[in-house]
Amino acid sequence: MSGKIVLQGGERNFLNMIYVLMAIAGIWMADGLALLVAPGRVMSLLRASLTTSPTLIKWSSLAAVLGTILILGSEGLPYQPVWVITGLAMIGKGIFLLWAPDPLRQAVVKWCLGREPIDYRFWGLGLCALSILLLDALGWLKSQ
Repeated sequence: MSGKIVLQGGERNFLNMIYVLMAIAGIWMADGLALLVAPGRVMSLLRASLTTSPTLIKWSSLAAVLGTILILGSEGLPYQPVWVITGLAMIGKGIFLLWAPDPLRQAVVKWCLGREPIDYRFWGLGLCALSILLLDALGWLKSQ
């Protein structure tokens, strides 16, 4: 025996899904903390990035993929209705930013980028809360 752990296909897929869900929680936490600590700086960097490369908004379609993963991967996890609703919102946002007519998409992005810093802090708080809930649902916050 070489001491290696051998995982069956289903177990490996389950672990991969856990890692992807933890990555989503990490992204939410990083974004949320950035919006809580320095919303003005974050939004000015985002505005500059979108000015330099307007096609960067197409990368938001990745949100649709991550939303689908969230819905499928959260089956059986605590707070499942939260994950389904959040996943559907992510899919909707990703599809909108990918396929909406340019004038409508630009108007929505302009409105979103023109909010007051306190608005971004509320979004940051929400993202941090979702991150904590997802990590709790995955069992990472339970005391031994």
